[in-house]
Amino acid sequence: MSTSAPPAARPVLTGLGVLSAFGPGLAPLAAATARAGTGFTEVARFDVSRRGTRRAALLPDPPPLDRAVLGAVADACRQSGLPAGPGDTPLLLALHSGLNTGAVAEAVAGGARALGLAGVGRVYTGACVAAATAVADAAALVVSGRHPRVVVAAGHLVEPGVFAAFDAGRALARDGELRPFSSGRTGTLLGDAAAAVVIESDTAAGERGARPLARLAGWGRAGDAHHVCRPRPDGAGVARAARAALARAGVAPAEVGYVNANGTGSPISDLAEARALRAVFGEALDRLPVSSSKSVHGHALEASALLELLVTVAALESDRLPVNAGWLGPDPEIGLNLVLTDRQPSRPRYALSLNSAFGGANTALLVAAA
Repeated sequence: MSTSAPPAARPVLTGLGVLSAFGPGLAPLAAATARAGTGFTEVARFDVSRRGTRRAALLPDPPPLDRAVLGAVADACRQSGLPAGPGDTPLLLALHSGLNTGAVAEAVAGGARALGLAGVGRVYTGACVAAATAVADAAALVVSGRHPRVVVAAGHLVEPGVFAAFDAGRALARDGELRPFSSGRTGTLLGDAAAAVVIESDTAAGERGARPLARLAGWGRAGDAHHVCRPRPDGAGVARAARAALARAGVAPAEVGYVNANGTGSPISDLAEARALRAVFGEALDRLPVSSSKSVHGHALEASALLELLVTVAALESDRLPVNAGWLGPDPEIGLNLVLTDRQPSRPRYALSLNSAFGGANTALLVAAA
């Protein structure tokens, strides 16, 4: 874990793009998470008649994945004000690993070059922390001075093979509702997403007059190697990642005003994450607002971390935090100050977004208000 002072070059977010079950743009997604208006519907895209779960958060008529990702990239670059034409800005891309991953990455690379980027520099397929890993690498590239700016993009559209695998593994919620940290939670639900963000140094942004939307204050990664698909019961890996992000930023736990938790709705994983939060925040956790925006937009696998980072950035600019939807009642072992209504007292100065993946990988991204 790094204990060094914050770097002189600070990474900021200057452009965002997103496509979710609520349509294009961050505004409808943020509004849905703030009012707990979930996007889960019966799956009609493919046959789920033999599945134990039949619901997901899906776009009604999704474009091909490469076009969805490129649309988000174009929106992020447009908001950032990046000039069109040949450039050296690389694109880091997070995708689900499958038979068509290479073809999708190649199509995205060609489209990125047409947008004036340098093509795809790396492809991340590290399960549900893939996009967060890409964000951390992008921040490191910016801070080191290797690139003045980097674009990170991710995409996942729910398809029958992945849906069947999660259903067969009993990872999906049997009652068709994603209920993070709640009593009666039975699993997760999948969701469509394509997202992109422009990360650049505050100096580079200032030189071209770009307005930062938020600052990426810290990032941390940790592995617990406990089990192929179960977290350590004490949440030690999540706690190490969170502490690393706070230490890198030079931010005390008490300064954090909101946590967008991984919160998949898994009985085991949610409990481990709650224990990790208690280990990091101590008594301050009793007052710290926590929710999982997955409860509204679903679990987008490799794209989840970027989708949730964008939701977290929106919370920094609003007095309405994402609501922890699907709530049935307290789990006495959880003990979190969950956001259960859309009435919130103040805007957070710092917010933490957490993600975990099969294999014991954990990430934490700390964002600060611009």
